[in-house]
Amino acid sequence: MEHTEFNKELLSFLNASPTPWHAVETMKATLKAAGFRELDERQEWALDSGQGYFVTRNGTSIVAFRTGSKDVTTSGIRMVGAHTDSPCLKVKPNPDLRQTGYFQLGVEVYGGVLLNPWFDRDLSLAGRVTVLDSEGKVRDTLVDFKKPIAFIPSLAIHLDREANNSKTVNPQTDLPPVVMQVAETDETSFVDLLKEQIAKESGLAVSKVLGYELSLYDTAEAAYVGLRDEFIASARMDNLLSCYIGLQSLLNTSGDEAALLVCNDHEEVGSVSAEGAQGPFLSAVLDRWCGAAKARAVAHSMMISADNAHGIHPNYLDKHDQNHGPILNQGPVIKINHNQRYATNSRSAGVYRHISDELGLPHQSFVVRSDMACGSTIGPLTAGNLGVTTLDIGVPQFGMHSIRELIGSEDGYTLYRVLTEFMQREQVL
Repeated sequence: MEHTEFNKELLSFLNASPTPWHAVETMKATLKAAGFRELDERQEWALDSGQGYFVTRNGTSIVAFRTGSKDVTTSGIRMVGAHTDSPCLKVKPNPDLRQTGYFQLGVEVYGGVLLNPWFDRDLSLAGRVTVLDSEGKVRDTLVDFKKPIAFIPSLAIHLDREANNSKTVNPQTDLPPVVMQVAETDETSFVDLLKEQIAKESGLAVSKVLGYELSLYDTAEAAYVGLRDEFIASARMDNLLSCYIGLQSLLNTSGDEAALLVCNDHEEVGSVSAEGAQGPFLSAVLDRWCGAAKARAVAHSMMISADNAHGIHPNYLDKHDQNHGPILNQGPVIKINHNQRYATNSRSAGVYRHISDELGLPHQSFVVRSDMACGSTIGPLTAGNLGVTTLDIGVPQFGMHSIRELIGSEDGYTLYRVLTEFMQREQVL
């Protein structure tokens, strides 16, 4: 895959994936088109050599893998991990709010959201809805309103003269978005609006809405930014970018070596769930693939946890260690923390640097300032669960956890090239 095509498809993937459910559906379609076979956790598996497979859990996490042509017990598995979720605002179960003729929705903050950028944006709504259909069956369906339907208006500076000096956000009272105006006699509920949208999107006749998991999102599409198109801006770059890179790497390997991609949900809230990295999903897949030889296979394996890194901000240079300030478009960032917030060790970092150097590609290193707390990823959780040698790496970005984030337009492709080589390398450890 060439650089221009890589970024073009990246923009399409980001635009098509407003929620983890939509991201996984997009990945599933891509894998099926490439000849990967879908597995069902409820059924027996019979895996063939040299074949690609994938399995999902909850519709928000996915494991895709190539079995390779060799004995996985002695050749090991080249693994890449990412996560499908991003910080956002989710609609509450009983969200209807009516005030002075405006219909608003109560929302809950998901993950560590930068809240101020959510004001004054054209917002839409997407996610999964569980319904009772006209035949009395419980089923799930995806919805995406696509057009702007909501807006969280700022309070005018005339009414808050200190807004530029001390802007704080109360998630309970400041964030409910305006979605329409209603007369006092109008009894339309949010559930009524959902039924209308489901009928419009899928033609499904819904007798009752039983539950939903819906997120607001910015309708502005992913786009190049910069006088020379040096950057790409989008929502949910953390961490759909890594999902896309991992997927393209898996698809473009030779297929001779055993390789795997796992994209977990719920990383932004701690990963403790059935489909999160601290849950049993990946381990269960490996049990069924490797059987009694799992421990030996894992001992020959390596995991690269791909999750975006903090690029050094030119307006806030003092927020970075002076020797570890990653620059956009100067290569992926090896993330190191000796307190195990990242799982990188000298061996896993060495493997990546060696492959990158062989390809003549740049790489950087990140260590958080010694007087600041360090974030984390699925890397330490996966390493702890499986006992697999792990590297934490990511593309440097600005605006992490904002409604819109920025990366260099070169770095994603650079990481893709290294991960593709990693996934098809005969010997990793």
